[in-house]
Amino acid sequence: MEKPEQGVALSRSFEKVNAILEKHGYNPSNLIGILQEIQEEYRYLPEEILTYVATALRVSPAYVYGVATFYAQFSLKPKGKHIIRVCDGTACHVKGSEKVLKAIREYLGLRDGEQTTGDLLFTVETVACIGACALAPVIAVDNRVYGPMDEEKVRHVLEALERGDEVS
Repeated sequence: MEKPEQGVALSRSFEKVNAILEKHGYNPSNLIGILQEIQEEYRYLPEEILTYVATALRVSPAYVYGVATFYAQFSLKPKGKHIIRVCDGTACHVKGSEKVLKAIREYLGLRDGEQTTGDLLFTVETVACIGACALAPVIAVDNRVYGPMDEEKVRHVLEALERGDEVS
């Protein structure tokens, strides 16, 4: 697919996005891959970038927004540097994942409805299953699984992450 007009492709405020679009050949059939890379770069999909991508790919903004909102992997809200996923599958739930989630939310000072800390250091999500039932209850931080977890272990992991230390 040919590049869009110079003004679109060379916008200085979207240099990283332009590099991603170039890598994918400005091909609308690569939209999911494009959005994945943009989210990896920005930790979410800003509205102005979705509009820019639509213009650059010569598709409607509604189409790009539809893809971005259809797949659970995409977020339209900023996510923290560290993504904490709390498993709430059957084994984890039975072994106390609700207490683990409550301890995480209390430690981070998250109120009802909030997923991300104000400093954008942490985002907390619940997931149906992490696939580590033998270690229940478990959490995954940046895709590294920890378990079995309790309130004290949660505090240890979060304190280490706040200090920038490797979690043991």
